[in-house]
This record gives sequence, structure tokens and C-alpha cells, in this order.
Amino acid sequence: MRDYSALPDDSALPDDDPPARRRRPRRATRFDDDPPATLSRSRRRPPPEPDDTPQTGDRWSSWDLSAAGEQGPRPYPDWLVTELAAVDTELGVLKTGKEADVHLVDRAVPDTDRGCLLAAKRYRDPQHRLFHRDAGYLEGRRVRRSRETRAMAHRTGFGRQVIAGQWAAAEFAVLGRLWESASRFPGGPVAPYPVQLLGTEILMEFIGDPDTGQAAPRLAQLRPTPVQLADLWERLVAALRLLATIGLTHGDLSPYNVLVLQDRPILIDLPQVVDLVANPRAPQLLARDVRVICDWFTARGLPDPDPAGLTAILRSDAGLR
Repeated sequence: MRDYSALPDDSALPDDDPPARRRRPRRATRFDDDPPATLSRSRRRPPPEPDDTPQTGDRWSSWDLSAAGEQGPRPYPDWLVTELAAVDTELGVLKTGKEADVHLVDRAVPDTDRGCLLAAKRYRDPQHRLFHRDAGYLEGRRVRRSRETRAMAHRTGFGRQVIAGQWAAAEFAVLGRLWESASRFPGGPVAPYPVQLLGTEILMEFIGDPDTGQAAPRLAQLRPTPVQLADLWERLVAALRLLATIGLTHGDLSPYNVLVLQDRPILIDLPQVVDLVANPRAPQLLARDVRVICDWFTARGLPDPDPAGLTAILRSDAGLR
């Protein structure tokens, strides 16, 4: 009988296959109808966008970018260009302010005679605004979401963003109300026509010479004759009464916030407008508006403007006791 105990076990046998020839785990095979990997990667890349910039100007008209309720009141003025083929061209800065800068924009349809000049008021972001004492003006304003109201009250980062957006929206809304109310006003419009609201930019009627692009002078720049002074006073009081009849006061009225176009005062810079009913500080702000403007007319020689009497008239127009 053979003795197998002397034979070596398998662990003692030499390894016939070199390491390089050892079998590797088999990879999953790809079906023939699967797309190549290179083709799949190429399909994930979006195609390059076509260049849609206009041949002239800086941008296409943004008229169609404003949402419902963010375009001026109807009927649109004849001078307003609403064609989508129009092009906007930046012509320079008209004015710099505490919370916004105003730029001059030419909106025109190329190769036609359709065109108009617009004033583009662009509000700065909260980090770059110079006007910060806004708590008194924001009282009485409400937003739809309670979260936004709380954020505004606590001045969080989100709340400051909401406040910044409210400046433009508030001014655009007031301009629209004034324009619609002016149809019943014998003296004509008392504020620029609001063309459209786009984020924190308001495009509005340019108040000045459309041929030269020269803005109308501010009230503070004028040296009127006694007759002109009396006429300006009557027209400005009528404008303030119109503002009061819709329950508002300017909130920051001064000779620098009134333009004079063909002897007609035009109210501008209305983001800090104050609701005479909802804002508890409204009586003080109304009285201040009247006092500042009366002081200017008194210094120019207008006999006896009565701040207390005018304030009482405006309160009555607003339905206040």
C-alpha cells in the first residue's frame, strides 16, 4: 500500500503563474446599444448661447421684463417707446443721491424716428447706501409675509434687502398714483410719469429738454421775480394738496427735491413718502415738509407764507383732524 503522507500539500507547491498573469476581476460588459462614454459627456455640455446683443446701444429695451403692475399707468403717453425692437443707450449720470443714482437713458427704435429720453433711478444695495435713518419713514408700511415684516423690524441681512427693494417699489407706486390723480388736476402732472419698475431700478419720464438732454433746474437754483415767485408758490401748494388728498406727504421735501419745468413745479425723490394715516410720525413729518418749503419762499421775498395755516389745510385735505 502506497504511503501518501510523504507528498507535499498544496501550500508547499510552487506558484506556476507569475503575478502579472493572474486573473483580474471581470468588468461588467457594456451592451452594444449603450452610447460611448465620450458621447455622453459631450451631451451634458450646453451649447454656446448665441450673441443677442444689439448692434448699437447698450441693451435691448427692458420694457417686456417688468412684471404685471410694474409698468406705468394706462393710457401710455404718446412719447413713450414700448416697442420691443427698441434699444437702450446709457448717456451719463444726471444726479447722485443718498440712496440712489439717476442716469440718463435714450430708448429708441433703430432706423426710425421713434425715441425718448428716460431717467433711470438705480437704488444702491444696503451696504452702499448712505441713507440709514429710515425707521421713521417705514412705520405704517406692510409687506405680505410676516417673516419679511419681522426681518425689517430687526434689520437682519434679509430684512435690509427687503427694505432696499421697498424704496424703489414705494416710489414707483406713489408716482403712479400721482400721475393718475393729476388727470383731475387743472395744473397738469406734478411728478414724472413712471415708465417701469425693474428690481431696484425705476425708469421714469425725463424732466428737462429732450433735444439737449439738459435736466430742468431745481427750485433751489432759481432766482425768480416776485411775480414768478408768487406763481410758483400757488402751483406748489396745489401740488402738495394733491399729494395730501391721496393721504400722503413727501417726507423729505426741500427746494432740492422740486424741479421747475416751464414754470411748473415737479415733485421728485419720493421713496420716503409718508402715509398720513398709518404712520404715527406723519404729523411731524408733514409739518417739517411745510416749514422747509415756506422758509425758502420767505427767504426769496414771498410775503407772509403761513406754515401753520398750510399744514392745517393739508391735514384737512387728508381727512385728519
